[in-house]
Amino acid sequence: MANLRDIKKRISSISSTMQITRTMEMVSTAKIRRALDRARRAEPYKKALTDVMLTVAQDAQSAGNNALMRPRESVKRGLVVAVASDRGLAGGFNVGVVRSVEQIMSDWGRRGIDTEIITCGRKPSEYFGSRADVVMNFTGSSADPTLEQARMIASYICDGYASEQIDQVEVVYHHARNRVVQQLRCERLLPLDPEMLAMAHGPRKNANEGPKRLQASFTFVPSAERVLGELIPSYVLTVVHQALIDSAAAEQGARRTAMHSATENATAIISTLSHTYNRVRQASITTEINEIVGGASALEEQQ
Repeated sequence: MANLRDIKKRISSISSTMQITRTMEMVSTAKIRRALDRARRAEPYKKALTDVMLTVAQDAQSAGNNALMRPRESVKRGLVVAVASDRGLAGGFNVGVVRSVEQIMSDWGRRGIDTEIITCGRKPSEYFGSRADVVMNFTGSSADPTLEQARMIASYICDGYASEQIDQVEVVYHHARNRVVQQLRCERLLPLDPEMLAMAHGPRKNANEGPKRLQASFTFVPSAERVLGELIPSYVLTVVHQALIDSAAAEQGARRTAMHSATENATAIISTLSHTYNRVRQASITTEINEIVGGASALEEQQ
């Protein structure tokens, strides 16, 4: 059985750790509200742009003539945008993204597709740095991503797909449904198609519900094809930026949950150790009393 000094040292060590986890939980709780508000403010613009994209893309001629709407006959090179965190202590937040990207790479590898990766966050950058072809990486801004970062990623994606250097683009990130629940998403970004755009707002209520478009007649000037050509890069930029800020909110939620669990576990361990400490201390006191009584009895017998 451990002695009192060792138990007391463990209690002190775990108490210090618990103070850290409680502080990190409080910090994440304060940050998550702002991050969620930021993500929700950007959602209406993405929804409106998606509606317009769907309406214009249903012009078969304009969609067929645009390089970003045209699917490849064969996919030879794909790009995955992995959005995770700069820091750990967030449960399975980073691991989920890494595993999903590895699954995509494995599936593409079996089909003979080469994979490029853009990593957002220090954790995926460090992991894939020596395991994959990382063409761009961003670190130090996972909790507060910028529009410029999204613009650089979107520009690389659009240029690469238009020049046929990239044949398919996937985005892997966590969506913050609320302060507690984070949902891992893997979304097809390119090639675009009207069905995919219609599903961007979320799953349909039933299997018979078709794609939605704006119920009005429009005349596009100078042409639907030109309008679509301007809209698609904006749409790609919006989706990438939304994924970055959505992931930032999900990161704070995941860290808050992880730190809350760690704090509760530390409290439980301290309670158990305190009971053990009291039992050992009581046993030690009882032993000392018995020794004193035994010594006193021995002295009385000698007298």
